[in-house]
Amino acid sequence: MRRKVYALAAVLFTVSCLLSACSLSGNTAQGGPNEPQVLNLVVDSEPPNLDSATLIDGTSITVLNNVMEGLMRLDKDNKPVPAMAVDFPEISPDKKTYTFKIRDAKWSDGEPVKAQDFEYAWKRALDPKTKSEYAYILYPIKNAEEYNQGKVSANKVGVKALDDSTLQVKLKEPIPYFLSLTAFATYFPQREDIIKKYGKQYAKDPDKMVYNGPFVLSRWEHDQGLQYRKNDEYWDKNNVYLTEVNVKIVPDSTQAMSLYTSGQVDVAPLDDNLVEVFKNNKEYLPVTRGSTYYIIFNTDDAFLANKNIRKAISLAIDRDDLVKDVLKNGSEPAGGVVPPSIMGYNNQSFRDQAPAQPDYDPVLAKQYFEKGLKELGLSAPPSNLTLMVYDDDRKKVAVAIQEQLETNLGLKVAIDPKPFKQKLNLEKKGYFEMSIGRWVGDYNDPMTFLDVWKSDSAVNFGDWKNPDFDRLIDRSKKTTNYQERNENLIKAEKMLINDAALAPLYYESKSFVQKTYVHNLVRHPIGPEYSLKWAYIKGKAKQ
Repeated sequence: MRRKVYALAAVLFTVSCLLSACSLSGNTAQGGPNEPQVLNLVVDSEPPNLDSATLIDGTSITVLNNVMEGLMRLDKDNKPVPAMAVDFPEISPDKKTYTFKIRDAKWSDGEPVKAQDFEYAWKRALDPKTKSEYAYILYPIKNAEEYNQGKVSANKVGVKALDDSTLQVKLKEPIPYFLSLTAFATYFPQREDIIKKYGKQYAKDPDKMVYNGPFVLSRWEHDQGLQYRKNDEYWDKNNVYLTEVNVKIVPDSTQAMSLYTSGQVDVAPLDDNLVEVFKNNKEYLPVTRGSTYYIIFNTDDAFLANKNIRKAISLAIDRDDLVKDVLKNGSEPAGGVVPPSIMGYNNQSFRDQAPAQPDYDPVLAKQYFEKGLKELGLSAPPSNLTLMVYDDDRKKVAVAIQEQLETNLGLKVAIDPKPFKQKLNLEKKGYFEMSIGRWVGDYNDPMTFLDVWKSDSAVNFGDWKNPDFDRLIDRSKKTTNYQERNENLIKAEKMLINDAALAPLYYESKSFVQKTYVHNLVRHPIGPEYSLKWAYIKGKAKQ
């Protein structure tokens, strides 16, 4: 701890120099067009899986967003625009059939990108043998769910390459966000020959995959860092300016800030101790994500299977305290699972249409807790309950929750920090009691936050089940009455919170510092965290 305090003190001293004009970088005149186009970044965790058919985590999705490309890509305004598709698709009058024309594009090894690469990738993700937790995101496609559940054969799935450059997609029902889905990682193409060549080693290292995006992975030192290089085979390479991006994996924000102040990286996350220091500085960058943090309850655990115990834990958490006194980064207290940036009916914020539900109420929490203990035949709670959390700066949130639960409920909780990849694996296997989780929207619709909690969802790690909730979600996926759909989704979220399937914590915002010579590093509220495609360096050479 003392070592970290010294490190923070050193960072604060350097920051004070930066803010008082004793800058280490000299003058700030704009540089010329011949500057080296090299960007240096930090991330807080290793990408666990770069196979687009099986990944489920945000870190991996962000990496793939920069080295791969789907039919559509999110643009600078976070709208889906043609990417591997040469234009927007032809859509049938009933809005159930989409016909895409594939542009003249190449993989990084010079082979052409074909419509068959999309058909293969989507059907591979749906194949029951693949065991993809994200297969459900392909379920809008006709017979996709049925194939994934082993009820029909692959040739019944509504995706077909009519020829090398024509892909036809048939949907179960019209949905308003399908084009956004095609920009998501699970919808990326894959080469069958490459998958077969490397087998289980596919995408484990940079040389065991091929790329069709703006960059390729040129180096991947596991748990240390990775490097992107410009993809010379990319169809739009003339609009890609960076030649190299170096990414260090640094879980600790104080260490990341030291790298920033010493000029080793160009962008870094801000520790809560530094947000106020930088708020009025030109390098300060607040970012709002379409993501929610929450506590997942393992409902297969006898104690946490009790709804009143779960409700008590949720009501005993002071979310205002978490965001104002612990995080201090612009995050907002969460009263639901869908964050304010996600749109509902009539292009209005879903959050404005669905009232917030759980409030901090320690008195009511105690009542629910005592009721739950009585139902379980217990005179006292178990003494060995654990709360799993990311082994990085997010531990401080767990510490605050630990204190609140002991103060308000007399519930003692042990904090169990785990590296990101290990934490995810334990959640998948159900080897936890409570865990602080995070969900980032895959597309701009409430469904991306709600269908996670269906009984048959592979990412419903808490194994919560409610048939009424399932029916509301299924009904919402089938109706073409979008106002009625919205009302059903509001009911579904209310059911989710009232049943305490989870305890919402906060809607995420992040604060960064970014050098002024870094331009057009586009950050997305949904899906991948950022896109490097349009980024460039200008002004660094003369600083």
